[in-house]
Amino acid sequence: MKIYITDLEAYNNGHLVGEWYELPMNEDLLAESIEDVLNAGRKACNSTHYHEEVFITDYEAEISVEEYDDIYKLNEIAEILENYSEDDLQKFKFLSHEGYNEKEIIKTGIDNYEVEIYDFSDNTSFTDTFELLAIQFVDDGLYGEIPKSLEFYIDYERIARDLRMDYSELESNIIGRVA
Repeated sequence: MKIYITDLEAYNNGHLVGEWYELPMNEDLLAESIEDVLNAGRKACNSTHYHEEVFITDYEAEISVEEYDDIYKLNEIAEILENYSEDDLQKFKFLSHEGYNEKEIIKTGIDNYEVEIYDFSDNTSFTDTFELLAIQFVDDGLYGEIPKSLEFYIDYERIARDLRMDYSELESNIIGRVA
C-alpha cells in the first residue's frame, strides 16, 4: 500500500507539500516521516509555528483509503494484507469487489468469510469463463454421473448462463461467489 501524505496547512495556503510512503513501515519511522512532511510544509509557508495536521491526497492500495483515515491504522492494515497468502488476498479482493467493507473484513478476519474462487487465467484459448466453470462442474460430477452416451448433449452455454446468476467475475477469467 502506498499513500501520499500532505501537510494540510501548507495545502490550505496554496502549497502542495507531501511525500509518497509505502506501508507497512516501522511505527517510529512513520511518525518521523509525518514530521518530515509537516516540517517541509512549514518551510514552504515560511511559518514560525508548528504545523499539526496531514491528510492523504492519493493512494495505491487493495483497499479504499479516505483522505482523513488514521495513517497508523492504515499501517496496521497494510501489515495484515502483506501477511495474507495469495489465496487470502484473492478472497479479500473478491469480497471487496462484491461490496463488503474492506476494513470490516480485516477486523473480522478473512477466515470468517466463505468464498469460492475459480481461477481460469491460465486458459487463454476459451472465451467464456462461465462455460469453463460449467465444464469443470460437470467433470467434477456436480450434476451426478453423466452417461457417456449423453455427454455430447450437455448444453454448457445454458449451464453457464445459470451460473452467472450465482457467480460474478472478479477479473478476466477469475470468477467466484460468497457462499
